[in-house]
Amino acid sequence: MPARRFTATAAATVLAAGPMVLAGAGSAHATSDHGRASAVVLRTGLDVSLLNKTVNVPLAVSLNEVRAPQSAERTALTARLDGVDGGQPFSVLRADVASAKATVSASGAEASTNLTHARIHVPGLPLLSLIEVGQVTSKATCEAGRKPAASATLLGGVTVLGKKVTLTVGGPTEVKVPGVGEVRIDFSKTRTTSRTAAASALELHVSVNPLKLNVADVEGTLTLGSVTCESPSAAPASAPASVPASVSAPDIKPQGSPAKSGLAETGGTSTTPFVVGAAVVLLAAGGAAVALGRRHRS
Repeated sequence: MPARRFTATAAATVLAAGPMVLAGAGSAHATSDHGRASAVVLRTGLDVSLLNKTVNVPLAVSLNEVRAPQSAERTALTARLDGVDGGQPFSVLRADVASAKATVSASGAEASTNLTHARIHVPGLPLLSLIEVGQVTSKATCEAGRKPAASATLLGGVTVLGKKVTLTVGGPTEVKVPGVGEVRIDFSKTRTTSRTAAASALELHVSVNPLKLNVADVEGTLTLGSVTCESPSAAPASAPASVPASVSAPDIKPQGSPAKSGLAETGGTSTTPFVVGAAVVLLAAGGAAVALGRRHRS
């Protein structure tokens, strides 16, 4: 009786432990990456110094800044700075159209902006526009399995500090107005990698000294039509299906040493070790039971 109990207990333990171990080893969490995209119509990073030049007030604002999957459309942006124009809000940008859009999906990511008939102002120049543009657009596309692309276009005229200018893609355009300031403009800056793309329609480096509305200097950068995207990560290649043992030709021998041969070559599965283990335990338990029985008889 003790031998029989030992045999039953050992077999139950092995058979119960096998599925539990298999469940723990086979658990996995699948993750997917649909890429990323972002777009912003206008972003400013300006430092405004007051007339006494002891106080610097940052002007960091943005219009229609979105991240996928979103879209936005506003045509005006105002800001308020302490010590400038009595603390009253002033207009930074006004436009007929100012839209930003960013989307992502399993097939790719895309971001775009559109700015039409826009006027941008900085503190101290309430009547003179820093820049006026007819239309600027930017777009970044990152499709799965394809090279990312980025572009920016400019339609219509451009006026900087009251001067009409012609922008070129090859290099920056500098505009200097005595008694007012300087503006350097980079048009259509794009960057691409194997999975990412980015573009900015216009980047302005501003140095203005208007001496109005208690403002002494305005320095910094403005970016129009900034877009970025990142393509979805490549899906891992699926493992080739194992060929059933019955399909293999009888004369074909496995390559390599036996130590490197997989269980698929003998028709085994992931449960084979536990079945073998259970058989070994049962065999050992049976042998022990027979030995005990013989001792009792003797």
